[in-house]
Amino acid sequence: MNKATANQTESQTQAVKSCIHYLVAMPQPETHLFEVTLHIFNYPLSVINLKMPVWTPGSYLVREYAKNLQDFAAFAETKTLSWRKISKNHWQVEKGDAAEVILHYRVYANELSVRTNHLDTTHGYFNGAGLFFRIPSWEAQSINITVVPPNSNWQVTTGLPQLQGEKNTFFAKDFDTLVDTPFEIGNHEIFNFEVLGKHHELAIWGEGNHQPEKLINDFKKIIAVEAEMFGGLPYEKYVFILHLLYQAYGGLEHKNSCSLIYHRFGFRNQDKYERFIQLVAHEFFHLWNVKRIRPQGLEKFDYDQENYTDSLWFCEGTTSYYDLVIPFRAGIYGVKSFLNHLNQEITKYLTTPGRKVQNLSESSFDAWIKLYRQDTNSGNSQMSYYLKGEMISLLLDLLIRSHHRNQRSFDDVMVKMWENFGQAEIGYTGQQLQAIIESVANLDLSSFFKSYVYGLDDLQFNQYLQPFGLQLVEEYNQTPYLGVKIKTEHGKEIIKFVEMGSPAQKVGIDPGDELLAINGMRVGVNQLNERLQDYQGGDVIEIAVFHQDQLRLHSVTLAPPIPTKYKLQSVANPDQNQQENFLAWLGVPLSAIH
Repeated sequence: MNKATANQTESQTQAVKSCIHYLVAMPQPETHLFEVTLHIFNYPLSVINLKMPVWTPGSYLVREYAKNLQDFAAFAETKTLSWRKISKNHWQVEKGDAAEVILHYRVYANELSVRTNHLDTTHGYFNGAGLFFRIPSWEAQSINITVVPPNSNWQVTTGLPQLQGEKNTFFAKDFDTLVDTPFEIGNHEIFNFEVLGKHHELAIWGEGNHQPEKLINDFKKIIAVEAEMFGGLPYEKYVFILHLLYQAYGGLEHKNSCSLIYHRFGFRNQDKYERFIQLVAHEFFHLWNVKRIRPQGLEKFDYDQENYTDSLWFCEGTTSYYDLVIPFRAGIYGVKSFLNHLNQEITKYLTTPGRKVQNLSESSFDAWIKLYRQDTNSGNSQMSYYLKGEMISLLLDLLIRSHHRNQRSFDDVMVKMWENFGQAEIGYTGQQLQAIIESVANLDLSSFFKSYVYGLDDLQFNQYLQPFGLQLVEEYNQTPYLGVKIKTEHGKEIIKFVEMGSPAQKVGIDPGDELLAINGMRVGVNQLNERLQDYQGGDVIEIAVFHQDQLRLHSVTLAPPIPTKYKLQSVANPDQNQQENFLAWLGVPLSAIH
């Protein structure tokens, strides 16, 4: 008996003994209502507490899943049991001495994202946190889940093992595992393939211009490259769930699966395809970084409230750095594409004013109240831990490589974190993370962390790029600086963002104002830059807006053009050491980027 069969047999034996059994039905999918029946056997106390999670791991926002629950009822045999709500997500059932309790409830599911539930006439998709109750003190109990599709044509895809002899019945060893395993139910496409002797499954719902053979071929490359870094694959089976929609993007990692959502026609254009492949590389890299290499604040999940850590920059930002690197190493795109994607990320970072306001540690800690709750001032006051964490990881990788002549890299940090914390799933502190990075770099990095992780110092890109023969160059256009972003909404030109300290902000132009005219002539979002190019920095123009339905005229003094793009390029006359470093880092000569 091989290991996979042994694990499955053990799971099936445990499943028979489960005291918690969920039945998930969807008899009228057009109502968007999952109908859930929960059987609880031999619960030792007279009162059962039931709690619906308020968030799901990997998505750091309280989403209040209980808001979608309705029609709650409790029974023991034919007797109706008394129950009450204790708080927003807490139900309490008086079971008395009943050996079996049956709970019925329905969950409205009409939000299709990687972190919510969706049910319609084409498919059903759910995450455990948004559908299932946690029973306090019984989280370690194994759980059976039976899915009842609305018709026989629908199939069920999930990363959970199936219970032999039971149709569409699956086994979760505990509540954490149940929450961590999404389900796709419908007539979606299913593709099976193997990598390094492990079974993989790709489930695709929705129509699009994707080419399954190409996808699978590139998935295999990504899996192989990441497995090589960490010394193997920490699962027996892995499931990719891909939803295809119009203008959609997102992903959520799980221990042996991931959910992806992408633009249905985003696979033919090369740049869009590479962006999708980066999404795949990102979520798959989370197998190690986050799902197993976890900060202490996420070592054990508290599903009732926020779980704080100041290390999300490493969890997500470092993963974002590798989602650019992995497809390049896998040969899916070349060095020019890699550097172009890096250019785009650096440009986003350096054109975000909030980088001067919110440090990286604070950005990680405040994810719950800021990153997923953008407002008109977010660009001025916030810095994404994804984006700046990616920049920090790049600089640390270059620092380690240059200090050790490419004999060490940030890869060694990841492997050491895997060996020290990930394999045993022991949570790390921020201090332990820094110590691991310092041990690989063989440097005291206290000033680096003080300046760039806990401080607001400007990142000195060229200092770290120079040993590799690269420099970061600013690119300008001919447009004087005004400092607004505009979007057309319902036929009106609405100012969505005003940069702090910009010419527009200084005269009182506000987000939400409707832009009408420049110097008496109507202007729209498509003409704004062209119109501004008729002026120079220092010129005064009159901007007409409606502010809360009142006409206002503002005299604005335009500023000179500011950098709009940043580009990595070779330094003039790179020396031999720089050329050798670049070749050792990216495997191609520096001249290849021209």
